Amino acid sequence: MHIAITGAAGFLGQRLVQQLIASGELRQQPITRLTLLDQVEAPLPENPGSILVMSIALDITAPGALECVLEQRPDVIYHLAAVVSSAAEADLELGMRVNFDATRALLEGCRVQELTGTRLVMASSVAAYGGELPDVLNDMTALHPENSYGAQKAMCELLINDYSRRGLIDGLVLRLPTIVIRPGRPNAAASSFASSILREPLNGEAAVCPVPTDLAMFVMSPGKVVDALLHGAEVPGEALTPFRAFMLPGITVTVAEMLEALHEAAGEPARSRVRHEPDPRIEAIVASWPARFETTKARQLGFVGDDSFKQIVDAFMSECGHKRVNA
Repeated sequence: MHIAITGAAGFLGQRLVQQLIASGELRQQPITRLTLLDQVEAPLPENPGSILVMSIALDITAPGALECVLEQRPDVIYHLAAVVSSAAEADLELGMRVNFDATRALLEGCRVQELTGTRLVMASSVAAYGGELPDVLNDMTALHPENSYGAQKAMCELLINDYSRRGLIDGLVLRLPTIVIRPGRPNAAASSFASSILREPLNGEAAVCPVPTDLAMFVMSPGKVVDALLHGAEVPGEALTPFRAFMLPGITVTVAEMLEALHEAAGEPARSRVRHEPDPRIEAIVASWPARFETTKARQLGFVGDDSFKQIVDAFMSECGHKRVNA
């Protein structure tokens, strides 16, 4: 099996690569080849075993950029490359070029190469929703995004569904909850604070919370998101109709509950490192995202979420070598 990944140098892409390498020879159809694509050369895994791994620095927005990969007829394509929410809102042209135009070029490339059996898994977002919404959403709730990032993701969802309906590609769109706790440093995503207010205090650093503590978010851990991406390559296409985009099973948590989980895990010294500085721009974007979903379809298809927010915090602390104060 040949798997290609766009956005492979990002934190999610790197975690996906690690899991693919770990599971490659154990799968029903063993992985023989990985092609990693990003605007910078993605790091190669240290011990790929028998899997051939190629890393290519590529601007996927350039005309014909993906031809060299699609000609090799990958069995699975993970499309993770994207300009994140705040950056897409600040620069409409950049967001359209990366989030929408490159996705359309990828789909057209698959059509030209007649990759009808290739599973294309795209990462979408809770930002595709917006406007006047019910208290609890489901997968068929109409999309009314209130920011450019969400609009770009929603347009891609429609295209992938239509290309799949026509039999031109075997597409699947996973709407990701806000991923918490991201490793590394803050990025330009409007939701970046949700990781920062936990990650930085646990690492002994100060953090800023730019939103009210009663704001609720729909979240999922990096590990469960990667598990979902892996599972998404194996779900039968006939089980995905009538619409091939759906929300993964996250959990609803308020910012206050996040901070309480921080306090329980690392004590008052960690909690006191978070200061509150309202940012109306960030609040306007994040508050437009719904926080409560009914995710029956995802669970029926075998996707699994986190059990609790405590589990998310504990997983991050374990990975980083932190110990709970009440352990």
